[in-house]
Amino acid sequence: MILNKIKTSAICISLFAAVSCTGDFESTNTNPYGATDALLEQDFNNIKSLFTPMFNNVLVLNPEWRYQVQQGLQGDVWSGYMSTPTPFRGGTNNTTLDLVDGWNGFAWGAGYGDVMANALKIEQRAKGKYNQFYALSLILKVEAMQRITDTYGPIVYSKFGTTDPVIEYDSQEAVYAQMFAELDLAVTDLTTRVNANEVSTFIGTDISSYNGDYSKWVKFANSLRLRLAMRIVKINPALAKTQAEKAISHPLGVITTNADLFKVVSPTYTNPIATISGAWEDIRMSADMESIMGGYNDPRLAVFFDTSKQFPGEYKGVRTGIEIAAKSDHSNFSGIGAIVRSKEIVWMTAAEVYFLRAEGALRGWNMGGTAQNLYETGVTKSFEQLAVAGAGAYIADNVKTAKAYVDPNFPVNNSAALNNVTVAWDGAASNEVKLQKIITQKWIAGFPEGQEAWSEYRRTGYPKLLPVLKNTSGGLINSNLGVRRINFVQSEKDGNPGGVATGIAKLGGPDNGGTRLWWDTTGANF
Repeated sequence: MILNKIKTSAICISLFAAVSCTGDFESTNTNPYGATDALLEQDFNNIKSLFTPMFNNVLVLNPEWRYQVQQGLQGDVWSGYMSTPTPFRGGTNNTTLDLVDGWNGFAWGAGYGDVMANALKIEQRAKGKYNQFYALSLILKVEAMQRITDTYGPIVYSKFGTTDPVIEYDSQEAVYAQMFAELDLAVTDLTTRVNANEVSTFIGTDISSYNGDYSKWVKFANSLRLRLAMRIVKINPALAKTQAEKAISHPLGVITTNADLFKVVSPTYTNPIATISGAWEDIRMSADMESIMGGYNDPRLAVFFDTSKQFPGEYKGVRTGIEIAAKSDHSNFSGIGAIVRSKEIVWMTAAEVYFLRAEGALRGWNMGGTAQNLYETGVTKSFEQLAVAGAGAYIADNVKTAKAYVDPNFPVNNSAALNNVTVAWDGAASNEVKLQKIITQKWIAGFPEGQEAWSEYRRTGYPKLLPVLKNTSGGLINSNLGVRRINFVQSEKDGNPGGVATGIAKLGGPDNGGTRLWWDTTGANF
């Protein structure tokens, strides 16, 4: 479905990326109705209008093909969540480790053209005058751009919006430092308003489930801080501990209930995965999901996936990175299920936060509970979120593990199970085994948000994923390690070559998909 549309839209994406290099944003948000600035400022309309494109492009909601190339054929498949039965580009594409520049610039385009450009407008119009909007925009900005830096590595961040002839890239370490500082500012401002019982001016503009509730936004910001802290635990454990404990110790705390999970509620769009999997049949359950969730006999399978049309009553996944002769070879395997057939797109769950806290407790941090209790609560919250019964028996199971993967159409794709941990907590196990349990359950509970799962897989190595069988990277990407990042985008190489050069220097390796990011170290987890 996507290929022709990519060709016709490549120029537009290049223009979005070029905007990020020049700082010329007026054309992006010009009011077509000719209203004066004074008129627009009534009821903050000159600010509120800028939030909708930010909400709608952290994950691109429309059109669906843009989501497909922003994340669907990147994080969603590299995380082990999903696979495609479609032999895009003759079977040589992202899934076979040949990174497609024409696809991989779309994440950058959405991040800068739709999120950063509007965040800058809000800063210009609200900072020092209507700081509540500035604070909220910073939280959205961090949520969006942590995905971008975790995709590419060094990015344009502190220099965004300048008119320098060369727009310098920040190292990923510097980006994370600025994000922690931005969360500090946002949390401080909104907490003051909560303590003063200030009536929210974000009601009606906020298209998330929070409906403008400042206290919930603070919990989300603290939870984002916890996510970012854990991401850097191997490269800077002292800072990770400080930031994580800061999130937990805040008076308003982090997300603890499913009522406070963060989701965008769109009256217009369903999750784009529903179309990509349903009408287009371009995405299917992964072999990794079949192996792990099938081995556990996980009750959440029925929410995540539909049963196979070819094998009625069974859940059948497609292995990523295989030889595909025709789409029909696997298109009748399991599609994505009811979880994506709604107008709610979840960004962060209570379960994720409990698993983050469980890992922190395992590392000896003050996370407000033991690693076991927080881990088991994370599993329980996931079941409750999905309205699935059986959490107690699932948590207590110390027998079931992942099962071997069998491709009934092409046995060459078969594999023994790679993950041998049970669900039940084992206090006598090593920290490494305990971490594998935590991350495996975190991986399951996070479905279908593949970007975060891909990042955590790169950080921890869990869950263990089936290696690609068809590697068309030309030796740039290891079949067992998978894609570690995406190349810097072509529009930046054309429009800001000096800036890209600074990014490559700070990357610390060649500009390809095999180079590890700053936090993606080769060291042990403990």
